[in-house]
Amino acid sequence: MDIIIHYAFLPHTDADAALAFYRDTLGFEVRKDVGYEDMRWITVGPPNQPNTSIVLHPPAADPTITDDERRTILELIAKGNFAAVTLATDDLDALFERLQAGDAEVVQEPTDQDYGVRDCAFRDPAGNLLRINQLT
Repeated sequence: MDIIIHYAFLPHTDADAALAFYRDTLGFEVRKDVGYEDMRWITVGPPNQPNTSIVLHPPAADPTITDDERRTILELIAKGNFAAVTLATDDLDALFERLQAGDAEVVQEPTDQDYGVRDCAFRDPAGNLLRINQLT
């Protein structure tokens, strides 16, 4: 039995900015772009991994969430403390340069960590933390 990671979910606060970042800057392909009322869910993923995707979703879309809870979630997203994902690449320095040229918010430049990983970190347009590891 094989188990794969099929979907990971990250909130977005601006669908067009999220789409531009994940499609144009990271180079992910758009797999779905679905709207409902004033909300939008965008599914993206690496072109060579059709079974692994990130769903960029409107934060706190659940109608059972209170206005206070929705405000708290939006505050956590803005601070970069709500969601994170770790990506990996075979050329960390080249991807770092591409993200930096695309005006992504740099959190950490490529660094050799004490625990044996070389990585860097950015925030996407919503504030979600993206760590990127160098594949060995």
